[in-house]
Amino acid sequence: MKTALVTGANRGIGRAIAAGLAAQGIQVRVGARNLADAVRVADEIGGEAVEIDLERAETFSAADGVDILVNNAGVLGQGPFLTDPDGFAQHMQVMLHGPYALIARAVPGMQVRGYGRIVNLSSGWGSFAEGLDGPHAYGVAKAALNALTLALSRELPACVKINAMCPGWVHTRMGGEAAPRSPEEGADTALWLATLPESGPTGGFFRDRAPIDW
Repeated sequence: MKTALVTGANRGIGRAIAAGLAAQGIQVRVGARNLADAVRVADEIGGEAVEIDLERAETFSAADGVDILVNNAGVLGQGPFLTDPDGFAQHMQVMLHGPYALIARAVPGMQVRGYGRIVNLSSGWGSFAEGLDGPHAYGVAKAALNALTLALSRELPACVKINAMCPGWVHTRMGGEAAPRSPEEGADTALWLATLPESGPTGGFFRDRAPIDW
């Protein structure tokens, strides 16, 4: 049985990804900063609750031994970030440095087992082709995550596939009530990338299972 870790899985897109993987018979580690939130969702979907806070390295062991890693957790600040160095640092920690650290922990085991799938939840706001938009440092952090995805695809062995994806505008606490997509619709491409066959792509950026420009 494959094991997956989904960060920020206590609600929204992350919860939908965790539920979708569990429905496919994958043992899912439901990751959340608040362990009680992780326990609630794990009980609902039949997973394992783990505490993982991307600002606390001591929780990163949750990524040890996984076959599938979905870096979903994110933050969305407001206002200018040049005058908010702490907020900038948080964005980069949660959406770049944290995912990098989890990947570094997960990959050795993936190499030994000859199988790994890494999915980085990005955004069109992190795309230079789409204008590098979004509030605060969100777009900057997602652009950096995209760059990490592409660079690591050249370094990782062929058995470990790494891709980034944009879920679209999704009705979540972060996306807001006006968003047209459900969390399940937003999760679809992530579920596809998390379970790619051997012939599947690596080093790509996708929306609705189709490539989009960086």
